[in-house]
Amino acid sequence: MDEPCRRPATPLSIDGLAVRYGATRVLEAVSLDVAPGEFIALLGPSGCGKTTLLRAIAGFVRPSAGRIMAGGRDITQAPPERRDAAMVFQSYALWPHMSVARTIGFGLAVRGWERRRIAARVDALLRLLRLEGLGDRLPAQLSGGQRQRVAIGRALAVDPAILLLDEPMSNLDARVREGVRHELRMLQRALGITTIHVTHDREEAMILADRIVVLEAGRVAQVGPPEELWRRPASPYVADFLGATNRLVVPEGRVLFRPEEGRILAAGETIDGPVFEGSVANCAYAGGRWRAAIRIGAEEVLVDVPSRLVEGSAVRLGIPSESSHCFTAT
Repeated sequence: MDEPCRRPATPLSIDGLAVRYGATRVLEAVSLDVAPGEFIALLGPSGCGKTTLLRAIAGFVRPSAGRIMAGGRDITQAPPERRDAAMVFQSYALWPHMSVARTIGFGLAVRGWERRRIAARVDALLRLLRLEGLGDRLPAQLSGGQRQRVAIGRALAVDPAILLLDEPMSNLDARVREGVRHELRMLQRALGITTIHVTHDREEAMILADRIVVLEAGRVAQVGPPEELWRRPASPYVADFLGATNRLVVPEGRVLFRPEEGRILAAGETIDGPVFEGSVANCAYAGGRWRAAIRIGAEEVLVDVPSRLVEGSAVRLGIPSESSHCFTAT
């Protein structure tokens, strides 16, 4: 029986990659080395270049400069079908008239595989993706999570060296998405396939990735393991995108922090970190906690608190030094 994706994992190297559409710069001097079997998340807001980078790796976008190497082979100018990569699109792109089994085996049929061999590979993938018994169903008869697994199965069937994922969970509701994230991570680890995943969801990137690449206006803003980026963002842009949306002025410049990192201090309480005098603008229940808007001068910041604060009351807000991200004002 043909088991999917049992080849050695493939390294990927991107060196000085640039993409321009006319005079518009989309990517500029992007460099990244991906270890064999590593899961990389490309993270950033719309327009930062993450999908363009993914499509350049896939061969759907031609770079204006730079080089892409996969497994030691230069694939910069190779057509998509010669790159040994498979892509799962945001829309899944499932054919409505084609069954699950035929969809997963489609790429193998195009490659001229014998029917019995295709059936064996499809059966193995149905088991791997927990889709047993669903081979005869059409996409309309599947849940969103099942459709996503079918799209991944179609990509894995051709035994690619690199798996490319373009926001494949953006169409799932929050409850389903949470479970599918963990399923995808377990599958990727089991197969050991080199994976590049595009997302604008920081929680998704944190859960899935070995390393996160934060993109800003077509350039790499920071690369590192999730915990490193969370604790030590390299710039206000990275800190803000990773949830440190509160900003206040300190003598050194600016301090950024997350709502869960601020503390309302008791009378006389001291803290190792900056302290601000303010008042409660409003306070609302956010499920398991209260979230207060604290007015400090002309600014308002959000802070999670264990119980409701009275609107208009004076408070002292402390930011523990280990949670405050300080940057020089520019």
